[in-house]
Order: sequence, then structure tokens, then C-alpha cells
Amino acid sequence: MLVKLKIFRFDPEKDEKPYYQTYEVEADPMDRLLDCLNRIRWEQDPTLSFRMSCGHGVCGSDGMRINGVCGLACQKLVRSFQEEILIEPLPVFKVVKDLVVDLGPFFEKYHSIKPYLITKTPPSDTERRQSTDEHEQFEEAIRCILCACCTASCPVNQNKETMDYVGPAALVRAFRYLFDSRDEGSEERLSLLDHKEMAWGCQTLWKCTEVCPKEIPVTREIGQIKKRIYETKNK
Repeated sequence: MLVKLKIFRFDPEKDEKPYYQTYEVEADPMDRLLDCLNRIRWEQDPTLSFRMSCGHGVCGSDGMRINGVCGLACQKLVRSFQEEILIEPLPVFKVVKDLVVDLGPFFEKYHSIKPYLITKTPPSDTERRQSTDEHEQFEEAIRCILCACCTASCPVNQNKETMDYVGPAALVRAFRYLFDSRDEGSEERLSLLDHKEMAWGCQTLWKCTEVCPKEIPVTREIGQIKKRIYETKNK
């Protein structure tokens, strides 16, 4: 089948403003949009820029906005689209070139929530153990691949007045450690998260959950963080 893709183009070093360029490629219905983008770059236009790595929904590097919805190009099949496909970079972030955006601010916010185990007791001679039930409390959260689709889709992050909000991806990782039985920094984490730029910045609009390529219940997990903060402050 013939697939038509309308792709956002912008090179800050050469272009005065962004524009859109349309390409046509032959593709099998079971091909992925990533396959089409690669075909364009290999066979038609080597100047087209986008990120990719594993190509199998594991690395999260090929996040972009597809027909207005953020997702991974490696997870979208050609057969799912009938008309011209609009491909744009993730919103919120500064465009480096074409579909490549600067994720520096995204990872700065991610690191601000201390994405690691905080421990106070000395390590034992064996690993820090936990039960299956304890692990299940945060098992969904560890599926996050930091693709930034949730943060790019969040209306709070898209609002210039609330852009300081840390974003759903960072909060999912905060949830992962807050509810880990091996972590001993709950007091420190809750104090960090109890701010309008952190957990309370979430307005429960569910966009993050809708676009998550790993089907993580993002909004629910942020809600559980808020609940933990409230319960701790009202003991």
C-alpha cells in the first residue's frame, strides 16, 4: 500500500520557521511507522532527523506526536491509519531538528525526585529482600521507559504558567520508590513531593494514562502519592 506522511521539518541553523514536508512510501500494512520513517531517510531524504534505537518499544527513544497523539513510532502499524499521517515532534520540548527534541529539561525534572533507593541501615551480606506482594505494589511503575510521551501530553506541562510542574513521568518514578519496601527515605520523599510543582501539580486530566505506551496507570499512581502525603500529614 502507498502511505503518505506529512512530517514536521525544522532546522534552527538553516530555517527561519518550521514547515511540513509530504512523503510517499510503499509499505506493508504490518509495517510500523518507524519502518516508513527509516525508508524515507534511507531512500528519499537523508536529512530527515528523528531518534530511534531498539525499534521494539523498549528504549522509548522514538517518541513523537502522531496525528495529534503522542506515542512511539515503533508501536504504530501502518494498517491503523487510513488517510495522510501527520508526524510531529513531542510538544513542550524545544526542537533540536525535525522530530528530535531537547529532553534535557525532562531528565532534570526526573533526577529532581531522587530516582534511587534511599537507605539508612547498613547493607547486609545478601541483597535487600522483599516479598512478592511488596514488589507488586510498584511493579506497574517499573515498566516506564522514560519516553516522555506522558509529560508531552500533559495539559499542565503545556501551560506556560505551570511549566515548572515536574510532570507525570518523574512522579511515576517517585511512586516506584515511595512504595518500595526497601526504601527508607519516605519522610524525605514525601516532603519533596508535597509541593504544587510536584504531586499537587497534577490536575487529574488522565492524558498521561491515555498515551502511555506501557499502559501504566499513571494518574492513579500520582493519586496514590497524594493520598500518602495526606495520610502522613493527618496522622
